[in-house]
Amino acid sequence: MRLTHQYRLRLTKQQIATFEEWLELCRRQYNYRLAERFNWWERNRCDADRCSLEACHLPELKDKPNRWSQQRDLQNTKELFPEYKDVSGHTLQDVIARVDKTYNLWVKGDTNGKRSGKPRFKGKGRYRSLTFPDPIKPQHIQGKFIQLPKIGKLRLILHRPIPDGFAIKIATVTKRADGWYINLSLHDPLVPEQTPPIPTDENTLGIDLGLKAFLVTSEGEEVAIPQYYRKAEKHLKRLQRQLSRKKKGSNRRAKAVKRVAKAHLKVANQRKDFHCKTAKRLLSKAQVIAHEDLNIRGLAKSRLAKSVTDAGWGQFLQILSIKAASAGCLTIAVNPNGTTQSCSGCGATVPKTLADRWHTCLVCELELDRDHNAAINIKHLAVGHPVGKAQEMPDAIAGVTEKLALSR
Repeated sequence: MRLTHQYRLRLTKQQIATFEEWLELCRRQYNYRLAERFNWWERNRCDADRCSLEACHLPELKDKPNRWSQQRDLQNTKELFPEYKDVSGHTLQDVIARVDKTYNLWVKGDTNGKRSGKPRFKGKGRYRSLTFPDPIKPQHIQGKFIQLPKIGKLRLILHRPIPDGFAIKIATVTKRADGWYINLSLHDPLVPEQTPPIPTDENTLGIDLGLKAFLVTSEGEEVAIPQYYRKAEKHLKRLQRQLSRKKKGSNRRAKAVKRVAKAHLKVANQRKDFHCKTAKRLLSKAQVIAHEDLNIRGLAKSRLAKSVTDAGWGQFLQILSIKAASAGCLTIAVNPNGTTQSCSGCGATVPKTLADRWHTCLVCELELDRDHNAAINIKHLAVGHPVGKAQEMPDAIAGVTEKLALSR
């Protein structure tokens, strides 16, 4: 079983200066290794479809830089730039691993074949985390101090103890607007994986995400949408206006940038706290949570983009899935087609526009809120009951959001 705990660090001025220097060195190393791959790509490109292979000679490919060749070249980097000798070797290797991952996502794509955009070089201050992939031994954590390679003891706020039996596999130090944090990746192979439950009418809860209310459950409960960004928008606008008046490169501008970053971080923390508490409350009521498989990226490009982004549906569903996996519960994503238009009582189609907020079925005379009706339909799809033309789909895997399709 794997867990991740985050703790706040209380660093000395010397430790902060050391981490700042390491971040800058890692940023330069990231850009240099990424440039190596781009240069290889440009030098070995050939428009083979635009020239005759009989008349033109194709040059031999040069050695392609990969993760392992670039890691071997770190020794030369340390000889040319002695300041890299002060940085942990495994931390530098993690920098190259990040380059390898982002480059391959652009060239090859992920396991589903979906490619990401072209990687970009990181500007000053854009490299914000240092990873220590070495397992930390129990004797390296003494009270409120943790010892890391080549940096020594760091004081942390141990607001919750590390569970017994869990070993620290990876430590990541992150710089944020309000301070420094350390994320500890914990692992205990002796904790067995829990068997996922089978969706039934008794243990399943359907939820319908929306903008009028954050979500409505199949039991009729409505969770209000907090709109943290909307409430802080006036304050953010004032801080941004003050920032625009400061001279670039001045100390006052740097302070104004930090104030804007802290204000945005506060909104993000409020939203994440709300998502975590809402997910925990839902999982305390049911073992299986069914939700719509929404195209959140598409909705974020519509005229409702600000409201959709402020609601943070993607982050909430991710948190819900992770918490469900750790608690031995299950999340299921169903196809949203027909969940709003179909009647949850008889399955008849009841056409509605976006302005129609009340569901009234002329066949079975069922009347209820449209979001409540959709939540019931989502639950029926997850359990396997027919909703309109919906058909039963295969079981899902614990902690993994799985799509259930609708037949037409």
